[in-house]
Amino acid sequence: MKIVDVKTFVVGNPPPHFGGRYFIFLKLVTDTGIEGVGEVYSATFGPHVIAEMIKDVCERHVIGHDPSRIEALWRNVYGAGYTLRPDVSVMGILSGIEMACWDIVGKEVNKPVYELLGGRVHESLRSYTYLYPDANEDADAFYADPVRSAERAVEYVDQGFTAIKFDPAGPYTVYDPHMPTLEDIARSVEFVKTIREAVGTKADLLFGTHGQFTTSAAIRLARQLEPWDPLWFEEPTPPENPREMARVARQTSIPIATGERLTTKYEFARVLENQAASILQMALGRVGGLLEAKKIAGMAETYYAQIAPHLYCGPIEGAANIQISTCSPNFLILESIQQWGDFHTEILKKPIQWQDGRVIPPTAPGLGVELNEEVALAHPYEGKHLHLEMLEEPRY
Repeated sequence: MKIVDVKTFVVGNPPPHFGGRYFIFLKLVTDTGIEGVGEVYSATFGPHVIAEMIKDVCERHVIGHDPSRIEALWRNVYGAGYTLRPDVSVMGILSGIEMACWDIVGKEVNKPVYELLGGRVHESLRSYTYLYPDANEDADAFYADPVRSAERAVEYVDQGFTAIKFDPAGPYTVYDPHMPTLEDIARSVEFVKTIREAVGTKADLLFGTHGQFTTSAAIRLARQLEPWDPLWFEEPTPPENPREMARVARQTSIPIATGERLTTKYEFARVLENQAASILQMALGRVGGLLEAKKIAGMAETYYAQIAPHLYCGPIEGAANIQISTCSPNFLILESIQQWGDFHTEILKKPIQWQDGRVIPPTAPGLGVELNEEVALAHPYEGKHLHLEMLEEPRY
């Protein structure tokens, strides 16, 4: 079996854009008629540029390739152009291609991917969601209001969620890390306190940041949050220096989580070696694919660290996250975009199963999902913005 063609889909995510402004999907076609889908989580260039990069990589390394030779494909792309080092754009592209290969292999042998990576460990997967405003609610006002966020948290708990995430610490910028203002600290404390009082012990609190603080600032803020016992303090310092993040980890009782901006086992190895985090948040559309994530999960086991796959993307990456979570003994929790409804349901032929706060792993072969190409083609992304964008002024 050989791969003979690749197709790309740059799909606009309709308002309210939960999961990002757009999704980048790809499809690999084999000479036997089996097709595999993948998703690329790359925000460093415009999505249409990324689509052309996908085609270029496929022309050089994928077309004519046996999709089951995943290790060889991985090394060829990882080392292309005299690199052999983590590159967030290349690894995003490789991740989407790699998961499409696994989708093909799973369909060829009629098994879910998790059965090919060690087999099912978990019958269902605990999931969490961000606190999102209602459809007709003013988003800016919602994200600044701890009382409204607490009310929303109770609604999610009533739906079945046992963990919710929020990030009230203020803007993140290209000049980070910075020291939070007293207002930022007070607002963060008020959010944690108000939401904890609202949900009690029914839900874990996941405090998100975006690598935006200096080491001393992160320690200062963490100590203010400790009385309400969050499950994690996410990416408290930038991802480039795990030794500094490790200083934060040593100074707080809150577990540190990180990984959405990291790629490959090499970057995650440095996190583990420095004891910078005990919860690893690899994003399967960026980290290097399913097999790379499995290697990272295995390394994490030796440090008694857990995995919590990150999702600010579409449901194909979400499906890959589900596969790796199902077969990993040290799985902790899975990020959901609410209950995987709305456009995340429309873009798939069959929705991801979510029930009582947990995702039910699929039994269908491959990734267990199929892209609805008619819906994808009906929603082209025509904007100019990147998937995520940072402020370009310093935060004082």
